[in-house]
Amino acid sequence: MRLSTVILPIHRWSEGQKIWRRAENLGFHAAYTYDHLSWRSFREEPWFGSVPTLTAAATATERIRLGTLVTSPNFRHPVTLAKELVSLDDISGGRVTVGIGAGGIGFDATAMGQEAWSAKERADRFGEFLPLLDRLLTQDATTESGTYYSAVEARNIPGCTQRPRVPFYVAAAGPRGMRLAAEFGQGWVTYGDPKGPAEVPVEQAPAVIAQQIEKLTAACEATGRDVATLEKVLLQGSTAEKPLASLDAFVDWAGTYRELGVTELVIHWPVPDSIFANDFEVFERIATEGLAQLS
Repeated sequence: MRLSTVILPIHRWSEGQKIWRRAENLGFHAAYTYDHLSWRSFREEPWFGSVPTLTAAATATERIRLGTLVTSPNFRHPVTLAKELVSLDDISGGRVTVGIGAGGIGFDATAMGQEAWSAKERADRFGEFLPLLDRLLTQDATTESGTYYSAVEARNIPGCTQRPRVPFYVAAAGPRGMRLAAEFGQGWVTYGDPKGPAEVPVEQAPAVIAQQIEKLTAACEATGRDVATLEKVLLQGSTAEKPLASLDAFVDWAGTYRELGVTELVIHWPVPDSIFANDFEVFERIATEGLAQLS
């Protein structure tokens, strides 16, 4: 099992670079950031772009993997996103992982003047977006005409540093998303019950993940893929569970999900006076000691 963190893009870089370096020094497998234009309770607070932040983080670190968790079609287009990812992968020396999903109905959904898409349209768009992004990242030139997304002789030379492309970690809970994860993903991401994760009782939260992994397994079997070849990533923070309350709480939480087959846990870097206001000393102990206590 691996342990990673999410660093919100809320810091001016004079301070933010210290956090990304600290994440590397603490030994996290990866440091991700959210790819939003603004987000929930942080909407009236500083919030910077994910790709510039990750680019700066790539130059400030040497070993830690970097990525989005997650990017989506809400305000992205495959052609421009592919170009940015090829560039970021090169700058980072092949350390990029792309967490990617269908998007939701938050602020990003309407910031560019469009009406928020229905769940069906989000799924339809993602069903075009992800395969086209895959082709753009694995071909020198791509032409594709779709209902929502097209490319005309779009060039991506020299391509990704990682071959055949940067890894996709596909966030999915429904059957169509699971199929896309099975077909295109190197990993699968979940945060719990998409219908209302914060409302799921603590004792029921693991069962939700277990059921999702069963559905992922079925999707993999339908495509002839071994589910064991997919990383299974659990993003902490959207359930009533409190794994960052203490080292013991984290060990119990991590052990539960390791038994279910989760291979990577992602915890939020503490942010004072927010929903992520956890004790930093406890957080550091979790980062440096937590997984070792599972053995």
